[in-house]
Amino acid sequence: MDEIILNSVVTSIIQVSPTMKIFRITPDGWDLPEFEAGQFAALALPGSVERHPEADPDREDVEPDKLIKRVYSIASSSKAKEYIEFYITMVRSGSLTPRLFNLKMGDRIDLGKKAVGMFTLDQVPTGNNVVLIATGTGIAPYISMIRSNAMLAGKNHIAVIHGAANSWDLGYSSELNLIESISDKFNYLPTILEPQKEHAKWNGDTRFIQDMWTGNVIEKAWGFKPTPDNTHVFLCGNPKMTSSMQEALEKEGFIEHSKRTPGQIHVEKW
Repeated sequence: MDEIILNSVVTSIIQVSPTMKIFRITPDGWDLPEFEAGQFAALALPGSVERHPEADPDREDVEPDKLIKRVYSIASSSKAKEYIEFYITMVRSGSLTPRLFNLKMGDRIDLGKKAVGMFTLDQVPTGNNVVLIATGTGIAPYISMIRSNAMLAGKNHIAVIHGAANSWDLGYSSELNLIESISDKFNYLPTILEPQKEHAKWNGDTRFIQDMWTGNVIEKAWGFKPTPDNTHVFLCGNPKMTSSMQEALEKEGFIEHSKRTPGQIHVEKW
């Protein structure tokens, strides 16, 4: 039986919340591929790697000598050449994430050598504003976009709307708050749905994301209304959120983007 050789090393792990971690993966002896901000890459571990103790048991027999592979959106800058960063939620009943969450720094992992995906900014015409909407770890591709400076170089307005259950689930909030503090063209608009569980009073938004949109949160932040003529909207995260937001946007004349029919709604379907 051939030995499984894992091509990369876990070089950083940040615990964001009890079920969310940021991983940095560094290739061992090979160069990272070029990628565009917004794309995703594959991570894999053998079935022999132990699951996190708080995870559910495997639902089916897992072969110890076979790789379990899943794809995750990249959070690091496309200009970073030494590592790739991922923001991941542990799915207790899943096959890979309970094993990922049991890793320590220095452990080995397999990283795909090609990044793929069409959820990128190159479909946005020059001069358009951009709204990046996410729930949970769906914020990851937007962090890559922002860190890659692909969208911060012009005079366009940028807004990030990020929804989560609680404030501790709002990964990268410190980074986004910092950007907002130094840029008058950037707005960070977080919302949480369980303010009663906060350890200190939450003074921010508590609405569903689609209610924020229909409540004109972007117009209030920018001073003008986002329309299909001046704004593109990206959606990533909970399918209920993406479908509700797409419905709300289409009522305002926005169209889902495709190769055949260019539009202003870009959806990353998980």
